[in-house]
Amino acid sequence: MNVLATRALLIAAMSAAVGSVRAADEIPAALRPFFTPPAEFAGNFGGYASPLKFNDGRPVSALSQWPGRRVEILKYWHEQMGPWPEMLARPKVEVVETHRRGDITQHEVNIEVAPGVMQHAFLLIPDRRGSRPAVLVPFYAPEVSVAYDGPKPLTGQAKKMMTTGERGKGRDFALALARRGFVTLSIGTPGDDAYKPALGAVRCQPLSYMAYIAANCHTALAQRPEVDPARIGVIGHSYGGKWSMFASCLWDKFACAVWSDGGVVFDEKRSAVNYWEPWYLGLDPQVTRKPGVVTATNGRTGPYKKVFESGHDLHELHALMAPRPFLVSGGSEDGPARWIALNHAAAVNRFLGYEHRVAMTNREKHPPTDESNEQAYSFLEHFLRP
Repeated sequence: MNVLATRALLIAAMSAAVGSVRAADEIPAALRPFFTPPAEFAGNFGGYASPLKFNDGRPVSALSQWPGRRVEILKYWHEQMGPWPEMLARPKVEVVETHRRGDITQHEVNIEVAPGVMQHAFLLIPDRRGSRPAVLVPFYAPEVSVAYDGPKPLTGQAKKMMTTGERGKGRDFALALARRGFVTLSIGTPGDDAYKPALGAVRCQPLSYMAYIAANCHTALAQRPEVDPARIGVIGHSYGGKWSMFASCLWDKFACAVWSDGGVVFDEKRSAVNYWEPWYLGLDPQVTRKPGVVTATNGRTGPYKKVFESGHDLHELHALMAPRPFLVSGGSEDGPARWIALNHAAAVNRFLGYEHRVAMTNREKHPPTDESNEQAYSFLEHFLRP
């Protein structure tokens, strides 16, 4: 195949991946500043290895080479984290209870997230005609994401999150987006214990398994008659921020994503950026580490140890998003300095011919604020509207 034909096929493939994502030059003025790093971080790529180099050191010098490099990145991470189970062709969705919330129909459902594995969730459908954009919202408990107000008593993660201080405040992403016209699907931790997620016979790391669950939820949403399958995004905060990042990077059918303060790169100085824990990437059947930061006496375990010590980092996963847009809604864990890693994703997009695909907002503390939520919702509205 000649170079022009290869380029044409690549451009067609990239266009299909983006779906109906809107053009960068249409970005509203209120969002535009978030696509530019502060001057002190502009052009700063730090010590991160460029995703635009193959593992053997060769540079990606032509558009036709990017698909191969992308496959190489994806293959490496799946090899380290363990293989996914078979994807579900038609995930089952069983309605348990339905009630109205203003102009929104709320369905409490059981959804098939892995072969033979059902998990409770909430599906919100606003009263709108025609196919609509949809957003998946992963978090500890789906009740938090929909600000559950039903008659059933809260238990487990939901009770903990919604009755302890303000931990549920500002995290009702699914309800807020449904009020803006999005179909939303909210899911929680498999087994309802974030520190011991139910993995069954799955052979991959917990965070990868959660990305797999999200991929099947995407399929379920795409098969809904109310949903435009080309306009499905994902948003999550903290634990859900990690989950949404891995989901959108590993499953390229998500059209765009918002990752709220989950820690977008490895950072062993931040106790909340704890990818080393066994409920994320540090699960090791031979070693059980004590929860907490990595120290000389409480070291790294599982795939996290190998990935970290071999110099790989999560900016490689960010590159898999290109040219799909994503927003980092940063707080205490993802400050402006994270642009050093995000510059690599912007460089990949630029190499592919795209600008304004990588954005970041910042707030001082970890919890979402009204302002940060409005920015996130506006981002999703822009990139998922027809």
